[in-house]
Amino acid sequence: MAPLSTVLLTGVGAEGQVGEVVAQAFADQGASLILVDRTRDHVDARAAALTARGHSARGYACDLTNADDVASLVEQVRRNHGDKLKSLVHMAGGFAMSGPVAESAIDVWNRQIAINLTTAYLTARAFLPMLRADRGAIVFFASEAALPGKTGSNRAAYAVAKTGVATLMRSIAAEERKNGVRANAVAPTSIRTAANVSAMGDDAHYIEREQVAQVVTFLCSDAASAITGELLPLT
Repeated sequence: MAPLSTVLLTGVGAEGQVGEVVAQAFADQGASLILVDRTRDHVDARAAALTARGHSARGYACDLTNADDVASLVEQVRRNHGDKLKSLVHMAGGFAMSGPVAESAIDVWNRQIAINLTTAYLTARAFLPMLRADRGAIVFFASEAALPGKTGSNRAAYAVAKTGVATLMRSIAAEERKNGVRANAVAPTSIRTAANVSAMGDDAHYIEREQVAQVVTFLCSDAASAITGELLPLT
């Protein structure tokens, strides 16, 4: 597989999370990595670990729910990495149970929409010009909860947010086809991350982080050039 040039990954997060393995997978293919997370210490640690192994990686802290912060991030990226972006992988987000709709709290609803859907919208909107310049690809992280019949109970806010991510992806895929930009999303079941294992135990059903990384890097590669507008279940 050919090197993937400049790749921006959001939600790289703490050690033991899915972003750590996805970043390593792109680095192993020769990509120059732009790592973004809300927490400066986390993103700097991920970048340092990659550069210590001889890879190209630079970390940026950004509140992706804030349009002004995202605009500032774009300017930093342009200044330090140029005007072209080959791939954008949006992993930023988070999960919380919201309880039955009739008893749910509006702050949980707003938070789930903000960290899962608003971040996806603001990031994609901001970086699409750079993706057009390199006929690039976007991969969003939806969820099994966004698949038909999989919403379940007590998690409406999360399911609605992730369903919105899938709809956003399809809109971008349709709008940007003429510009050579592809957009797809993965819909994984629970991923074996440190946080999930801590919350649900080691014996729950998980998809492995490495399996997720294989699918994401494929969707960003030239081998997937005919694939756009697809929501891929990972079970």
